[in-house]
Amino acid sequence: MVALFVALVLATLLLDALLHRMQLVWVGRYLGIPGVLMIAGSFVYSLRKHGFIEAGNPKTLLQWHQGLAWAGSLLVLVHAGVHFNAVLPWLAIAAMLINVASGLTGRFLLTRARRRFASRREQLLGKGMTAAEADAKLLWDAAALDVLKQWRTLHLPIALAFAALALGHIVSILLFWGWR
Repeated sequence: MVALFVALVLATLLLDALLHRMQLVWVGRYLGIPGVLMIAGSFVYSLRKHGFIEAGNPKTLLQWHQGLAWAGSLLVLVHAGVHFNAVLPWLAIAAMLINVASGLTGRFLLTRARRRFASRREQLLGKGMTAAEADAKLLWDAAALDVLKQWRTLHLPIALAFAALALGHIVSILLFWGWR
């Protein structure tokens, strides 16, 4: 989890430095558009997860969600750089980074808890316990795992806050653009 977040920050710095070195800083100004589109595309997983659509394999959509959200965040961060002075974009970036951290943390904790639960269950079954006995012994572990599965109840409002702030930023850009 930490490695993916650090990789995001390092990739942002590297790509931004590369654009500066090649005197293509202006390209960063437009990377926000594909970045936001990638992040928006990652929400197909959420639509599937919450039953709004039925198409797609949830596991595949989750992988696409993670990849598109990470890559889109990279482009948005390069777009943001340190080249703006308004509060709204900074708030949107902060919400996006909190959302990325929330997603990575939830993924890490849930994966770890599932593996630990499965491992402990296999150990108990290997010691000759029946499935019912093992499940009874692991009741609190199962309850903890169920609680961890609810981390999305925190992740979703953070994602919605980011979406609202990003939309506010986009609308303000469109309103104040020099449309001559």
